[in-house]
Amino acid sequence: MPEAAASLEQLFQPIQIGTMRLRNRVMMPPHGGIVGNLWGSRSDAEKVAAYWGSRARDGVAWIDGMNGWLNKNITSPGFLNAGSGAGSSIHGVFRLPCFMDHARMYADAVHEAGACVTAHFTLQGGLPHSPSARLANFTNNLVPHALTAGEIRGLVEEYAFSAGRVKAAGIDGVELHANHEDVLQLFMSPETNRRDDEYGGDFDRRLRFIKEIFAAIRSEVGQDFTLGIRMNMDEFTKDGYDVEGGIAIAKALEATGHIDFFHGVVGNNWGAPSYIQAHHYDRAQWSSLAGRYKAALSIPVIYTGRINDALTGAKVIAEGHADVVGMARAMFAEPNMVSKTRAGKTDEIRPCIGCNDCLHTLIVEAMPFGCSVNPQTGHEAEGPLPPADTRRRVLVVGAGPAGLELAALLAERGHEVTVWEQGDAIGGQMRTAANVPENRAYSDFLDFQERRLQRLGVTLACGTTATADTIQAFGADVVALATGATPRDPEIIGGDQPFVVQGREVMAGRAAAGDRVVLIAMEDHMQPLTVASYLAEQGKQVRIIYQTPGIAPLVGKYSIGAPLAKLTAKGVEVRVMERVVEITEDRLVTRNVYSGAEAEVTDFDSVVLACGGRAEDRLFHELQGRIPELHILGDAYAPRRIWHATRQARALALTI
Repeated sequence: MPEAAASLEQLFQPIQIGTMRLRNRVMMPPHGGIVGNLWGSRSDAEKVAAYWGSRARDGVAWIDGMNGWLNKNITSPGFLNAGSGAGSSIHGVFRLPCFMDHARMYADAVHEAGACVTAHFTLQGGLPHSPSARLANFTNNLVPHALTAGEIRGLVEEYAFSAGRVKAAGIDGVELHANHEDVLQLFMSPETNRRDDEYGGDFDRRLRFIKEIFAAIRSEVGQDFTLGIRMNMDEFTKDGYDVEGGIAIAKALEATGHIDFFHGVVGNNWGAPSYIQAHHYDRAQWSSLAGRYKAALSIPVIYTGRINDALTGAKVIAEGHADVVGMARAMFAEPNMVSKTRAGKTDEIRPCIGCNDCLHTLIVEAMPFGCSVNPQTGHEAEGPLPPADTRRRVLVVGAGPAGLELAALLAERGHEVTVWEQGDAIGGQMRTAANVPENRAYSDFLDFQERRLQRLGVTLACGTTATADTIQAFGADVVALATGATPRDPEIIGGDQPFVVQGREVMAGRAAAGDRVVLIAMEDHMQPLTVASYLAEQGKQVRIIYQTPGIAPLVGKYSIGAPLAKLTAKGVEVRVMERVVEITEDRLVTRNVYSGAEAEVTDFDSVVLACGGRAEDRLFHELQGRIPELHILGDAYAPRRIWHATRQARALALTI
């Protein structure tokens, strides 16, 4: 048997965890908050249940999908009375009238598909509760409320009550969230627990709170219920616990006899790494830490963190680092990952690119849940796209993310599809962005899309320049223009000088930059950071000038730390709130965007522009009235991100 096949087989061995008999070693860690509102209307709950049910039907063994928030903040629904301060005493999900009905719906959807199901209890630290009035990170200066002993005892009782409700709803177990700056982690950590009472001080007193919670839960639910803990394996902070300290905590909790599994992760809510690691990190980068916990504990160990494909998960298990692996984003991208892996169809698995827009479009922009590379994610309740009523001949012009996804979806609906691409290869700007190491998964996705088009019988013609006349002569029933965007010229005085070049052209090898570069950033997502990374990889001295008040405002907290850590480690400097108004041979003149105060930048060889794009919509206007049905999408409609391009492709495919 080939080595990869032998390794994959280990992923499908059953295992017993507490009262749960898992059919394989794949679990989905908690992310219910981004999927939808299980506690909203019944239709909201049905949509969430449909999402989890679809993954369970594909073969996932264990779904830990239901988040039980205790105090997301003092004005939003938590699940208990967490303090006596005005506005901090709030009832939440476990006391909602709909709880039993909706929780059973969630449990039934998973159980009916043959998987086990647990709930995840979260008490987010610092919002406002904490063991001490001490800040937990460098990006939040809101001093928290130090819980009193009476409030702590109330929380212990509420944990137990909530676990009882979960068991009564037919859910198999509970995982306590003691990581990512949860209150439980803050109590366990010597960095944030500076109390001098029975709940802080030495090692044993720092663990008293969580031990009381486990004892109270076990007293409430008995032994026929699975309990576990999700914990940071290493806090990666100066005064926090390291991996040896974390193992000591895990062993002390195991010794209580109350817990059935340990779930190891790394990261926090803001840093590098965050707890949802972006594509800047290697796959399963910290799984060896989980292996150290596994060697020290007798209970099963789960590892979650950048396991983006089945082979990586199988490798973690084969190397003895974990008994079970957690995968979430991998199954946003490919909802049939388990079944395709079992069937040996790994080349048909859509790869996750690790961009985290599944989170940030929701958190930063209040957009609906979705996946950049799979626009069907979030639409599970609607089912797959239906076959077309009438087979039509479709021409798609442009093979970037929008054109590729539209072509594939239309072919899947039964249309005859041809794609013209001006370049020598598919991908557009995504192909260019893949030239930096952290974006190597972009190439994997483009390779997947090319294989997908081949399987579907789509005609792909690269090196084909489309004109209005050639498009009209092709005679398609439908034409969709996904012609992308051209680099935006910010129209700065002096911007036409030869040492001023477009970042896209530099990355494509069509322009050169000197050793000392000033990068003008006028795009709100990753483009300036990607161009800066490319330049820094070449050993350039790079300074970035943003006219926005902050860096990359559309890149959320779970991703921004990774590129900034890389760039600042390579000496890249960043200035904000400055608009470049003039470029001369020896200086750039800037003005503060608020006050207008003037400043200058000197000592550079090249100026590189990372200013987004302008829609390449010329053909769309030329073809008006000449084509029976004409559409425009992707950057040609409005320059945005992959997430927007693929979702627009799905929306359009439904109409054709």
